[in-house]
Amino acid sequence: VQLQASGGGLVQPGGSLRLACEVSEGTVSSYDIAWFRQALGKERKFVTIMTWNGYHAYLQDSVKDRFTISRDNAKNTVYLQMDNLRPEDTAVYFCAATPPPSRGYYYRSSDYNWWGQGTQVTVSS
Repeated sequence: VQLQASGGGLVQPGGSLRLACEVSEGTVSSYDIAWFRQALGKERKFVTIMTWNGYHAYLQDSVKDRFTISRDNAKNTVYLQMDNLRPEDTAVYFCAATPPPSRGYYYRSSDYNWWGQGTQVTVSS
């Protein structure tokens, strides 16, 4: 499985970006696909997940109601729509994939087998 993340950039506070994670050599609906982010000097943190069967979750209260994950099976791509961006959202965003567990979902980066290259999101005026 190969993942290609794109869509990052520089945006002003309050602005929006849509990140894309294109899956190749695999079918996006066969895997759990998650987004993580890593700010400079900090650990990589789970942001959200789209499970193989369409369930999605957001662990961080700071992104609920602002970030939305979605999937386009025809394009084999998972998207992360980010609205009302804040300076604290500045980070490198990574998408990652793993075979789904027997129940629930993984939120630790160490549980993910495949990673995209990361895309920089900078929120600044």
